[in-house]
Amino acid sequence: MNAQEKKPIDWKNLGFDYTKTDFRFTARYSNGAWSKGELITDEVMHMHEGSPALHYAQQCFEGMKAQTAEDGRILLFRPKLNCERMRNTSRRLSMPEVPEELFLKGVKEAVRANSAWVPPFGSGASLYVRPLLIGIGENMGLRPAPEYEFRVIVSPVGPYYKSGGLSVISLAVSDFDRAAPHGTGDVKAGANYPGGLYATRKAQELGANEALYLDSAERRYIDEAGSANIIIFNKEKKLITPKSSAILPSITRRSLMTLASEEMGLETEDRPIELRKEVKSFVEVGACGTAAVLSPVGKIWFDEAWHSFYGNGEEVGPVMQELYDLLREIQSGEKADSRGWTVEV
Repeated sequence: MNAQEKKPIDWKNLGFDYTKTDFRFTARYSNGAWSKGELITDEVMHMHEGSPALHYAQQCFEGMKAQTAEDGRILLFRPKLNCERMRNTSRRLSMPEVPEELFLKGVKEAVRANSAWVPPFGSGASLYVRPLLIGIGENMGLRPAPEYEFRVIVSPVGPYYKSGGLSVISLAVSDFDRAAPHGTGDVKAGANYPGGLYATRKAQELGANEALYLDSAERRYIDEAGSANIIIFNKEKKLITPKSSAILPSITRRSLMTLASEEMGLETEDRPIELRKEVKSFVEVGACGTAAVLSPVGKIWFDEAWHSFYGNGEEVGPVMQELYDLLREIQSGEKADSRGWTVEV
């Protein structure tokens, strides 16, 4: 099978689930040095039962996507920023940094070796790329692992939300906190996420898709959703986004704010957003991230009531639609990339 042939998959009906692909990339850190890394076929990770990744959550990960352009090229989107974010997380968790050269090598080799799994252009699907770093080896005490594994796995996926495409979702403010102001909320640590499973389930019981977190100090300001950052177009015709030391710095959000300013001529602002005080000024709200890309938020549940936005919470607003189109066109190679954001595999 050459690089242009694709697997016989119903691409348009893919969910956001794991599908075993042919290869994954792995490299080991031992005795103060990284191995050169290699492609393997075994999807099962073998580790010592005392590994700190299992006991003390000494692990982190990244998320990115590869897409097929109309001319057949396979494109990544701003992978160096993912590498930078993983390095920041590694330092916070006392793990060795994955060198940029090794990080990019692992991502590119894993995608290239699984090119038949990269969904075809126009299918609406993409190849999700998950680099991860875990502490392994014999250990019992609360201390850094003796060794580490860097691995890159890939899986073809459809839209993150089951409704698919650019469809409106809803959020419910959680009674729980995601992260403390000086905790690990600004890094992509695996330990940040399992507590949110319960919060998301409670939000879904209220009829929402996802939980929305407020700041843990005062519970007044918007932080982020369980799996996405927040952007808001308000009545002042500004695109605003929450500023907080507990928020994960989203590459998607950063890119959307740039596009809003440079392509759409909107004034942008990164500042604390007080939900109850400002909600009436919200015209359009969006949840953004690698998995979700950009999902318009039609309504938010808090203080025992739903608060709706554009089109009575049922329609996709023009600002979110244009932002989504701009970003997707660059990621898929349909629009000229004047900023050097896409990287060909």
